[in-house]
Amino acid sequence: MHVFVTGGTGQTGPAVVAELIAAGHTVTGLARSDAAAARLEALGATPIRGSLTDLDVLRRGAEAADGILHMAYDFFDPDNRVQLDLAAIEALGRPLEGSGRPLVITSGTAVMPAGRVTTEKDEPDRNGLAAYRIAGEDAALDFAGRGVRAVVVRLAPTVHGPQDRGFIHMFIDTTRKAGVSAYVEDGSNRWPAVHRLDAAVLFRLALEKAPTGSVLHGASENVVFKDIAELVARRLGLPTVSLAPEEAEPFFENPFLAKVYGYDGPVSSTYTQELLGWSPKHPTLLEDIEHGDYLTTGSAA
Repeated sequence: MHVFVTGGTGQTGPAVVAELIAAGHTVTGLARSDAAAARLEALGATPIRGSLTDLDVLRRGAEAADGILHMAYDFFDPDNRVQLDLAAIEALGRPLEGSGRPLVITSGTAVMPAGRVTTEKDEPDRNGLAAYRIAGEDAALDFAGRGVRAVVVRLAPTVHGPQDRGFIHMFIDTTRKAGVSAYVEDGSNRWPAVHRLDAAVLFRLALEKAPTGSVLHGASENVVFKDIAELVARRLGLPTVSLAPEEAEPFFENPFLAKVYGYDGPVSSTYTQELLGWSPKHPTLLEDIEHGDYLTTGSAA
């Protein structure tokens, strides 16, 4: 299969591109810069220069491909991110209409209701933590009725592995600066996680065989956040502290992060695993914090 990928040079993208190529697929990747193009070439993919706002480039990439994997998302433009994503999904999906070719887009498990274990069949929370991702899910799944094998992959908040720069990296940086490892209230909130290499396999399987209209959960476990905080504290030789919700925002210096680190959003991926034969096998999040590169330098790595 010839796959056109957006986000192939991000945090998770290179592992996905490598997985696709190792499985015998060819990959063309969207590249915003010379550095991104060089990284794609090093992985064995063919770069096409452009960004998510270059809709003609997205259309051309989609027209030439047997399938689309859309992972890129502009988190840094909160006022326009939803409209940018919707325009990109429309540009990618239209050339596939009536073809049965796959369009796999990325969302997050944080769209799901908090406080209980939710499954792929449950409805997302349209007023929840990551509600801004739901419009993209809806836009992609709309193509299922237009002859496209549309699939949504919801990734865990932490897709961990070497050189992670996500939420756990930021948490460890904050812990170092504050001199204390903090959790919100009793820290019993549950945190979905998945290893980057397991996520890469899931994306490949979704492209290869997920049925039209599938919603998949890219999470292999739910980790109690207090366990994360206590492990980080032990490894850094620092104390832990419980924060009241109103204390979390000034401590983490960001209102969104304060909500994220106190979010109780456990999910099940049983349906995803059974549907695709996906079997996560790489280290858990706590194993990665204990033995990986998160704590091996003066700053989280």
